Amino acid sequence: MIEKLSQSEVVSREDTLDYKNPKLKVDDRVSDLLSRMTIEEKVAQMLCIWGQKKSLFYDKDGNLDLKILRSALDHGLGQIARLSDTNSGQNAKQMAVLANTLQRFFAEETRLGIPVFFHEECLHGLAAKDSASYPLPIALASTFNPPVIQEIFRLVAKETRSRGAHQALTPVLDVARDPRWGRVEETFGEDPYLVAQMALSAVRGLQGNGEFTGTDCVVATLKHFAAHGQPESGTNCGPADVSERALRDTFLYPFKVAIDKGNAFSVMASYNEIDGVPSHANSWLLRDVLRKEWGFKGFVVSDYYAITELHQRKEATSHSVAESKEDAALLAARAGVNIEFPDLDCYPSLVHLVRDGRLEESVIDELVAPLLRFKFLLGLFETPYVDPELAQDEQRTREERDIALRAAREAMTLLKNDGAVLPLKLKAKSVIAVIGPNADRRLLGGYSGKPVYYTSVLEGIKEK
Repeated sequence: MIEKLSQSEVVSREDTLDYKNPKLKVDDRVSDLLSRMTIEEKVAQMLCIWGQKKSLFYDKDGNLDLKILRSALDHGLGQIARLSDTNSGQNAKQMAVLANTLQRFFAEETRLGIPVFFHEECLHGLAAKDSASYPLPIALASTFNPPVIQEIFRLVAKETRSRGAHQALTPVLDVARDPRWGRVEETFGEDPYLVAQMALSAVRGLQGNGEFTGTDCVVATLKHFAAHGQPESGTNCGPADVSERALRDTFLYPFKVAIDKGNAFSVMASYNEIDGVPSHANSWLLRDVLRKEWGFKGFVVSDYYAITELHQRKEATSHSVAESKEDAALLAARAGVNIEFPDLDCYPSLVHLVRDGRLEESVIDELVAPLLRFKFLLGLFETPYVDPELAQDEQRTREERDIALRAAREAMTLLKNDGAVLPLKLKAKSVIAVIGPNADRRLLGGYSGKPVYYTSVLEGIKEK
């Protein structure tokens, strides 16, 4: 006979370790869990996988195979990047199912059962298949309407969390001060006050009140810290040649507002260098200013491959301030970067650095604690899974379409109206010419998914 236990009996018979007790304070749970972790398990929380998903999750025929995962990640893992781009893109339900399958391994099969975080790109909507896409941030800023921005990112958070993800790599707080820079569209513009107000609304939309009592919010990630928006010669990742006054008054100001008033929980360090020091190795920036001056209690994530670039990366211009990937890991950890994105590269060597006496384990503990804290705050130890049937919500889709249309209308800026051409007098004209290379292209901008509903200018005018 199989004995059927009530939920209360299951809880009472479970191992009553303090970190598994939701009645205890989060900080106490973090301390208890840290005390039980090996150095390998601690460092595992500072690691992420993205491009390596193919080799770690799937066999040679492309079928999901957890045997590989069990052997490669038996110490656990901090984060998994962008399930949305796995296998040429998952629809909402497929993504939620995959998130649950992977989460089940980490929550139920690893020694300590530490859930994994999933992060996604959400610059102007979740960059995934069948997700809503809103105007780019440079357009959203021209609405001058913070409540609209907050509503957009509230819906972005709901959609992202419903698919199993927990962290959004947005908003971008770079103050765009060089029009030659190719990433201006990602920003809220050139004015630090406007950038700060738009970013504050985005953070409040994504994180809600920051207590994560429900399952509709995600961790916001302020990026890129810092001075990424005025690179030398407009070259992406070029050095930022600015005084400390300009740095603080212009480029740091939006970050401070989003942290002080929005309680943003995560910051992404920038690719560039300031005064010759790369941000990922800049302890003055990440420790003295961010943590000590501003009292930031969240966690710092690396930009993709940026720790590797402290040494050398063939695909990008590298800083070459570290002799090896191991030295790059040492520099970044000492500077205060909590987790390496997006793949297993430099930070796995932190285990050796501690065992070799080159890095104190207390530094690892300090960096891992916030990563664990937010897994507790989001309730992942109690409810690590999502309901795939709720991932595609028609009611939410209607809300998304309404607010996307409103934002698009408010973002439009009329520079000149020669001859009172606008508004078009449709009854007086029988033909409208739609001209140019983008007339019949479905353009959504960078960091975009593929929405259920979208059209080109020509298609839209024809339909109208």
